[in-house]
Amino acid sequence: MEVWVIKTVTTGEIVETVARLCMEANYYLGDDVIRAFENSLKEELSLTGKDILKQLLMNAKIAAEDQVPMCQDTGFAVVFLELGQEVRIAGGNLYDAINEGVRKGYTGGFLRKSIVDHPLNRVNTGDNTPAVIHTRVVPGDKLKITLAPKGGGSENMSALRMLKPAEGLEGVKKFVIDTVRAAGPNPCPPMVVGVGIGGTFEKCALLAKEALLRELGKPSPLPDIAAIEKELLEKINALGIGPQGLGGRTTALAVHIEIYPCHIASLPVAVNINCHAARHKEAVL
Repeated sequence: MEVWVIKTVTTGEIVETVARLCMEANYYLGDDVIRAFENSLKEELSLTGKDILKQLLMNAKIAAEDQVPMCQDTGFAVVFLELGQEVRIAGGNLYDAINEGVRKGYTGGFLRKSIVDHPLNRVNTGDNTPAVIHTRVVPGDKLKITLAPKGGGSENMSALRMLKPAEGLEGVKKFVIDTVRAAGPNPCPPMVVGVGIGGTFEKCALLAKEALLRELGKPSPLPDIAAIEKELLEKINALGIGPQGLGGRTTALAVHIEIYPCHIASLPVAVNINCHAARHKEAVL
């Protein structure tokens, strides 16, 4: 007879883990981003661009050493959960625990609180809650938590378009490049460009955000999509926007594309732009 073993994860563990991830994501820039800065520094032709890239590297070093935010905009707490089917959450509500962790991390870590409780009345919640939480149920007995603080400046430059299927690949590429061109210096380049293609209106936007979680510069496992990523990165860097919008060839560090099946009548495309502070940390319980 098959015996099922259910793993228990307590809300207390979740609170402490989320709090830690909030601080670590804002203090420590990932090694993949650091490498991308260093590689761009070798290829950048603009002296101003080179100087800015050096400053970004120094900024990341200071943030890590002094455990202070790498950017004054410490972001909306976006949380991705992979919840194993064999995991039981004990001690309270899962989402309440996530929000308590965000509250504790942003308050205890002296991170800027940027969330207002009503989009029209604009009263600050004072603790950076609530988080935006995306949950996926997966096989296994683990709970994976990924914390991705998202700054307002880059988020504001993102866009979604419901293309006609007849517009095809060329329409997709044009929309991505036009979105980056229109964004200009506003998302604090060099940026990371997440692209979602397919699904429905809301699924497409989520794909674009999930694309930002991929290791920087790691190509899509699909050869045709990897080729499009490479082409778009070259064309975006040819725009001349450059680091912090002051000119140069390093407008984007990477273009990441995620796709999903879609309706015969639809071709949704979303572009979610991330600033140079491409922050995300994860933990598995």
